[in-house]
Amino acid sequence: MPDLHLLPAPALPSHHELVLKVIPLPGDCNANGDIFGGWVMAQLDLAGAVLPARYIQGRMATVAVNEIIFKHPVRVGDLLSFFSHVTRIGNTSITVAVEAYAERMSEQGRYIKVTEAMLTFVAIDDEGKPCPVPRPPDCAH
Repeated sequence: MPDLHLLPAPALPSHHELVLKVIPLPGDCNANGDIFGGWVMAQLDLAGAVLPARYIQGRMATVAVNEIIFKHPVRVGDLLSFFSHVTRIGNTSITVAVEAYAERMSEQGRYIKVTEAMLTFVAIDDEGKPCPVPRPPDCAH
């Protein structure tokens, strides 16, 4: 893995919306002292649900993690910022891209892209069956 101090600091994505900020704690670590991938995945799921919730305005479920890429380890005390944007709106589902950036507390102002993912959520009715995603009048998707 390259020395992160030698890499240029990535710009935070201006085309994505900041949907979640969180700090992992020591209880979220694996045996190597890094944050569990499963913990990061749970945060991605929460962050990914924010934008679809605005469209669906009711029950929904994660139906697919289409892709997840762990680029760098997440450390205890990192300030993680999750950015997302809707990539597709179907009849009953919404797909969202999520990117996670870590701000190392020892290097304030320097962000490292640690994870990216693509998730799909489906609108569901009271019985848990797929239902149509409501379309805002100005939605061109």
